[in-house]
Amino acid sequence: MTDTAAAPTADWQPTACILCSLNCGIEVRLEDRRIASIRGDKRNPRSHGYACEKAQRLDHYQNGRDRLTGPLRRAADGTLEPVDWETAISEIAARLGAIRDEHGGASIFYYGGGGQANHLGGAFGSATRAAFGVRYMSNALAQEKTGEFWVDGKLFGRSRCHTTPDFERSEVAMFVGKNPWESHGFPRSRVVLKEIAKDPARSLVVIDPRRTKTAQLADFHLQVRPGTDAFCLSALLGVLVQEDLLDDDFLAERALEGERLLGVLRDLPVPEYAARCGVDEELIRATARRLAGAGSLAILEDLGIQQAPHSTLNSYLEKLLFLLTGNFGKAGTMNIHTGIASLGGDFRKDAATPVSGARIITGLIPSNAIADEILTDDPERLRAMIVESSNPVHSVADSPRMREALERLDLLVVFDVALTETARLADYVLPSPSQYEKWEASFFCLEFPANAFQLRRPILDPPPGVDLLPEPEIHRRLVHAAGALEGVDLDGLRELAAGPREAFGAAVFGLLGERPELRPHLPVILYETLGATLPDGAAAAAALWPNAHAVAQMFGDAVRRAGIEGEGFALGEALFERILRSRSGLVFTQDVYEDTFARLAYPDKRIRLTIPELVDELEGLRDELEVPADPDFPLVLSAGERRSGTANTIFRDPAWRKQDREGALRVHPEDAGRIGVADGGRARLTTRRGSAEVVVEVSDALQPGYVSLPNGLGLSYPGEDGREVVAGVAPNDLTSTEDRDWLAGTPHHKHVPARLEAA
Repeated sequence: MTDTAAAPTADWQPTACILCSLNCGIEVRLEDRRIASIRGDKRNPRSHGYACEKAQRLDHYQNGRDRLTGPLRRAADGTLEPVDWETAISEIAARLGAIRDEHGGASIFYYGGGGQANHLGGAFGSATRAAFGVRYMSNALAQEKTGEFWVDGKLFGRSRCHTTPDFERSEVAMFVGKNPWESHGFPRSRVVLKEIAKDPARSLVVIDPRRTKTAQLADFHLQVRPGTDAFCLSALLGVLVQEDLLDDDFLAERALEGERLLGVLRDLPVPEYAARCGVDEELIRATARRLAGAGSLAILEDLGIQQAPHSTLNSYLEKLLFLLTGNFGKAGTMNIHTGIASLGGDFRKDAATPVSGARIITGLIPSNAIADEILTDDPERLRAMIVESSNPVHSVADSPRMREALERLDLLVVFDVALTETARLADYVLPSPSQYEKWEASFFCLEFPANAFQLRRPILDPPPGVDLLPEPEIHRRLVHAAGALEGVDLDGLRELAAGPREAFGAAVFGLLGERPELRPHLPVILYETLGATLPDGAAAAAALWPNAHAVAQMFGDAVRRAGIEGEGFALGEALFERILRSRSGLVFTQDVYEDTFARLAYPDKRIRLTIPELVDELEGLRDELEVPADPDFPLVLSAGERRSGTANTIFRDPAWRKQDREGALRVHPEDAGRIGVADGGRARLTTRRGSAEVVVEVSDALQPGYVSLPNGLGLSYPGEDGREVVAGVAPNDLTSTEDRDWLAGTPHHKHVPARLEAA
C-alpha cells in the first residue's frame, strides 16, 4: 500500500471534516486564525479528495462567538463565574468523591466521550470513571445503533461483529431509512451513487417514505407509509421464501437455526403487508426478485428505521435480506470490518438500569431512560453526571424533562468547547480547545476491504488569552486529584519509555498483570509516560499505542497486507509509528473476503438465523394490520431530518446556513391546503409533548400525512449585539421519552404523532 505520509504544502494543512461519521480528509488554508479555504485531501486513503459542501463552512465552528475561554463554576446567585483550573479540579474531585462515598459510584453517570471525530479525548474517560467508581454510561449511539448492535450479537456471536457495505463493487445497492446523498454514511457517497445510477447493469433500491435525492436516482423506490418499514421488509422476505429465492447452499454451509424463522416467513401474507405499508405488491415482488438475482447486494440502514417503530426488528429484517440471499463474505456484499477502538462501553452481557430496568446494550444506557434514572426518589437514582463533548439537553428526547432531570442532580460537570444548552445547567464547565487546536481522531473506522484511520495534529493554537485544557489533561488531573494512581511508579515508566519500547511495554503490561484495577487508567498512564516521548506534543496519541498492538495481534495478516511489516511486538510498533507520521491517514488493515467468516464469534463460525424475541415480534405484526388513526394527532412528524443545509450541532452559528435559516417544516400540498397555509407561511405544530411555531415549506416529496423538521436547529447563539438568538425549532422540544423501542430503548424521533394548524 502507498504510504500517505507525504508532507503537506506550506499553505495547505491536512486535517478532516468533523460534521459526520465519514470524517473526509480535507486540506485547509488559514488566514490569521480563520479557516479561509477548504478542499478535499487527495492523499486521504478513505475519501481520496472527496468533500461535500458542508465542510466549506467549518470556520463557523472554529471561530464561533460562543466558544468558552476558561473554566466556569456555578456561583451562589446561580450564575456561572470564572474559576481557576486548580480550584475547579479539586472541588469537582471532592464532590464526586463525596457522592461516591455516600451513595456509591453507581450513582455517578457518564455521558458522551466525544462527538463526531472527537474521540481521542474520550478514550481517557475510562480513567475518570474508574477513579470515582462510575458504573453507568451512555452516548449518542444509544439513540441510534444499540438495537443494531444487539442484533449483530445474536446473529454473529458478538456485538462487535458489525457489518459494512461494499458499495464500490455491488451490483445492487440498497438503502433503508437512509438518504446518503445528503447524510453520506459511506465514502465518496455522491460519486458512488451516480456511478450506480448510470450503470444499466446495476440497480439502486431505496426504502423511504420521502422522495429524497437518493430516491430520485433509484430504480426501485419503495415509498412506505411512515412507521411501516417492518411490514415492507417482512413482505420482501416473505417473497424470497415463498418464491424459493434463497441461497440454499450458503445457508446450509454458513448458517444454523433457521427453521422457525423460515416457517413464519413462509406463512406471511405478502398482499396484506404490502397494503399495510402502502407499497404496490408487484413492486415488492419485483424488488425481492432483483435482490435475489443480483451477483452482489450491499445494504445500509440508518436512522429512518433505527428511530422508528419496530426499530430493532427492522435491523434484524434488513440483515436477513442479505443473509438469506447469501450476500455475505464476498465482494460487493456485507462484510465484518476491523476497528481501531471500541465505540461503545464494555461489551459484557446485557444488564439493566437500577431504577427503570431499561436494557443496557454494549454498556450503554438508553438515552430515553436517563431522566427516569434521575427523577425518582429511589435510593439507587443517579445523583451526579459528567457530560463530555455532548449536549443531551438538546439531543435526547423531551428536552424539557431532560433539563428538569439535570437540574435535579447534586452535581453536573460538562466538558465542551462552547456554552451549550447542557453546559448552561452545569455546576462546573471545563473548556477544551477546538478539534483543530489539539490532537484528535475518529474511531469510526468501518470500511472493508481497506480500513483507514487518521490521527490529526493541531493546525492552530488555541486563541490568545484563553485558559483551556484538552480532555486528556482534564482527565489526568481528575484522576490524580482522586488519588487513583498513588503508588504507581510513573517516573520509572517514564524513564523506560525513553528507551527501547519493548522494555517499556513489558513493564506496563507487567504492572497491569499485578494490578488489574489499573487497566481503565492505562490511557492516563501512557499519556504521562510514553506521551512525553512523542514528537510535536502528541502526548494524547499515546492512548493509541495499545490499540495499535491489539490490532496487530488480532488482524496481523490484514495489517501486513496494508504494507506494514513486522512480527509480534514489532508489528504493533510499526503500525503505531505509521499512525503517528501519516498526516493524511493510512490504511491500517487490508482484508480478504474470507476474513469475514473468520471473524464470526460463534466457535463453529456459523450464523444463527433465528432470534426468538424478534421472531415473536415479527409474528405479532399481524395484530397491527389495522391501526386506527388518532384524530387528535393525525400526522406523523419526522423530528430531525438530515438535509444538505443541516449538520451536527457543533455548528451553532445559524449564519452557516445559506438558505432556510429557520429550518422549515416540510409539508405535503394536501396537508398545507387543508389547514390553509402557503409555502413560506407560518403554522403551529403540536405533539403530545409540546408545540412550536414553524415556517412551512410545501413539498410533494413527502406523502400526505407526513411532515418533517430538520436536525441541528433550535440552538441558542449570541447575535452580533451579544443577545441570545434561537433560530428554528429544537426537535426534541416536541418528542417524548416514552416513545421508544421496547427492546433497545432507541427513540421514535422519526415517528412522532402530531397535528398542524395555521398560525
